[in-house]
Amino acid sequence: MNADELRALQAPLKQRYRSDPGSALVTSRVEVALDPQRLQAILAAGQPRVAGLHPAAGGTGSEACSVDLVLESLAACAGVTLLAVATSIGAGLAGGRIVAEGTWDARGTLAVDKTVPVGITAIRLTFELEGSLDEATRRRLIEATERYCVILATLRNPPAVEVVARP
Repeated sequence: MNADELRALQAPLKQRYRSDPGSALVTSRVEVALDPQRLQAILAAGQPRVAGLHPAAGGTGSEACSVDLVLESLAACAGVTLLAVATSIGAGLAGGRIVAEGTWDARGTLAVDKTVPVGITAIRLTFELEGSLDEATRRRLIEATERYCVILATLRNPPAVEVVARP
């Protein structure tokens, strides 16, 4: 794809977002299945492993967009962390899933409206846990996951990021 093709692909999207700003709000969603036997958080089967543009930015939807990849990292990290904690305390976790949803506005990334932020503006992490867990154990697992999940901690307390260009 060349620059002209990309502009042609994105032009109607940009026009739609200008005339209907609400149509640029996107909620992306990923989930992982929990496997307590292997301490694995399994990404949904069939998820694409090639990154590309989201359909809201002119992509086909057949590739993972960057938002999907961030959400997958969050859900997977939370899943593995939760499984490790459940195993270490002997909780009766039999499985379940973790769903990560993130909302972002395509007007920002496409420079349709310079006042709209670029990036995910809200994330929801939902735990659906299976097994013989009382409410106190559920809370303990989720609180420990919130405390020890590296990706969640990184999102809540962003690190300094340096951008370097090399010849």
